[in-house]
Amino acid sequence: MPATVLVIHWRRVRGSLTVRFYCAKKAHSEAGDSVVSRAKQGLLLVFALLCAAALPCSDIRAARADDQAAVSAPVSAPSLPIVSDARLAGDTNQTRFVLDLDKPVAFRAFTLPDPYRIVLDMGQVDFHLPTGAGVNGRGLVKAFRYGMVMPGGSRIVFDLTGPARIASATMLEAANGQPPRLVLELEQVDQATFNQTLSPDLRSELKPAVAAAPPVAAPQTVPAKPAGPPDPRPVVVIDPGHGGVDNGTQSGEEAEKNLVLAFGLALRDRLEKSGKYRVVMTRSDDTFIPLNDRVKIAHDEKAALFVSIHADALPKGEGDAQGATIYTLSDKASDAEAQRLADAENRADAIGGVNLGDEPTDVADILIDLAQRETRTFSNRFARMLMSEMKNATRMHKRPLKSAGFRVLKAPDVPSVLVELGYVSNKGDMEHLASDAWRSKTAAAIAHAIDAFLAKRLATAGPSN
Repeated sequence: MPATVLVIHWRRVRGSLTVRFYCAKKAHSEAGDSVVSRAKQGLLLVFALLCAAALPCSDIRAARADDQAAVSAPVSAPSLPIVSDARLAGDTNQTRFVLDLDKPVAFRAFTLPDPYRIVLDMGQVDFHLPTGAGVNGRGLVKAFRYGMVMPGGSRIVFDLTGPARIASATMLEAANGQPPRLVLELEQVDQATFNQTLSPDLRSELKPAVAAAPPVAAPQTVPAKPAGPPDPRPVVVIDPGHGGVDNGTQSGEEAEKNLVLAFGLALRDRLEKSGKYRVVMTRSDDTFIPLNDRVKIAHDEKAALFVSIHADALPKGEGDAQGATIYTLSDKASDAEAQRLADAENRADAIGGVNLGDEPTDVADILIDLAQRETRTFSNRFARMLMSEMKNATRMHKRPLKSAGFRVLKAPDVPSVLVELGYVSNKGDMEHLASDAWRSKTAAAIAHAIDAFLAKRLATAGPSN
């Protein structure tokens, strides 16, 4: 039988007695809970009422409000450092870069060749910079890009006009009304001096900067799944292009990386809803993933299919184009436009600040294994099925099937296609890319093509050993 529990709390505020009280129902957890008699509860209640009668109502309301605020106040997680401004000054001999933040951050900076770049890594920050920041450079810097490069880490990549070295890199504390500032001093050098700034074992990981940075929030742990038999469903890898420091193509304030991520997530949800596949995303947030890592994910997951999602754009002054295009891998591009696109997409690692001369050894094996014609045959077969389904849902390019040497399609044992959903440089395509209804309809078409392709392939596959 539940017991009534009366809690009384009093204190003096501004010379008057403030009483807080409330009643609650408490379930019996043991027999001793019934010891408190109703008589004692009655006396306590009378005492509380007498105390309350001697107080102004405003004091009682204030006390009650204080208690409610104390109970309802959320516990806020530590906030990310905010980057509020970034600017360049100087000339082609010496250039200064200044980054304004609201709190100091741990960082490291290093140089990369081919093309000449400087990479600034730091713990994860929240960039509050105006649209177009970094597009126009100054002095030794042609342009710079910024974004998250991995969970817990952010990156700024500077494209240089020529060889340069980092003369100094300093994190200044707030002083004289100025916010904390990260300052890079760059100076022009010759090729031999630039080469001396390169570390032979330099990798693009953020570990030094991230390890030194204070934790921003405790990640929510996910309970481990109980051990059991492996999931027999085929694996489909969805690869939203670009991400983090690599924005991809741009149309106004809409970056390709955000458009293709939204589409990739919609396609994932569609496939998972069917229950037929285990879906793996190369990225599910605004994170930069190197091209080789995307290929490795498909290979390591023993994927049955790899679908890379992108959006194209024609340079200004080169006419207009519209519609979706499906690309497969080939040693020779099917046309000049396919070659242009492949060259642009294959620069993603350079854009993201990856050391291109430091590829893992298994990449060489992947390039050799491209001789496996069976994988390319399956890729081409899926591309044709995909075109047949997509043309019923969206506008297709006048030449919807093309091929070129895309690095992201080079998994030797995984049928792979790259889908350019449309052109952000075309007004009609851009309206589609930003439309939830179009996204849902086109994702459904791609899902139907995946169903048809994998159903046929699994039906004709021999028994596994």
